[in-house]
Amino acid sequence: MLGPVILAASRSDKMRKLVSAAPVTKPVVNRFIPGESVDQVVRIVEEMVGKGLELTLDVVGEDITTPEQAAHARDAYLELIERLGELGHGTKAEMSVKLSMFGQSLEGGHELALANVRPVVEAAAAIGTTVTLDAEDHTTLDSMFAIHEELRKDFPQTGCVIQAYLFRTEDDARRLAAAGSRVRLVKGAYKEPAEVAYLDKSEIDKSYVRILKILMEGEGYPMIGSHDPRLIAIGQELARRAGRKLDEYEFQMLYGIRSEEHLRLAAEGHRMRVYTAYGTDWYGYFMRRLAEKPANLLFFVRSMITKN
Repeated sequence: MLGPVILAASRSDKMRKLVSAAPVTKPVVNRFIPGESVDQVVRIVEEMVGKGLELTLDVVGEDITTPEQAAHARDAYLELIERLGELGHGTKAEMSVKLSMFGQSLEGGHELALANVRPVVEAAAAIGTTVTLDAEDHTTLDSMFAIHEELRKDFPQTGCVIQAYLFRTEDDARRLAAAGSRVRLVKGAYKEPAEVAYLDKSEIDKSYVRILKILMEGEGYPMIGSHDPRLIAIGQELARRAGRKLDEYEFQMLYGIRSEEHLRLAAEGHRMRVYTAYGTDWYGYFMRRLAEKPANLLFFVRSMITKN
């Protein structure tokens, strides 16, 4: 029952102020969101690349209410890409974007989001990297997939995210598992009604495995977004059965969670990409991480006194 409560809190201005002001909050947030500025995050990029890891970078912030805010979000990504290009790390760090940040929910939002994300995708391609469109709640997905399809006409390496808890996702996976596609599979972190999503954890896990099998047997490039040791092992086995080489799929995990596992998989020769969020508007991102697995409440508190 905690998950829906935490998600509701993520949309509460009162809770935002309360959590942000709490002395205990900042040290915990810093563990999982390593900076607020592009200067801070590029240092993290250099450190992690030096350890044999790759990254996908997310400038946090989704509460966009004006076209000007959406343009500001676009410009934040363009600044990030420019800095990555200067460092020569373009091939090791891609971008993850939420179209809500680019104005998707505003009037004329589909066209506005496409207009804002296109220059980001173009700039990423210019430094040898790409962009993945994150999945949000189910009401936004048709627009996201349409923008994804449009961008792939000129930038076929553009990726997207699908969510195992949605009933529709097996069909989406079959459509997307084509040559040249890049698809990240996650369990899902938004509050969804029973009419469109599995609510039971075991059903979500079963769906995840079914969908991952579709992706592994397809012609695209699967990205396994999970911290679950069992699903990681299943992913390795499905890749083996599909005859995939180690560079024909990858694992993705969140910054600050199971960091030793990041290094273990990389040492085994797997591509290991760390989803790294940064920025000042961290509250919504932070609360969704709690809602994904309410046991993370305890995990986050414990993280304050451990370095693992």
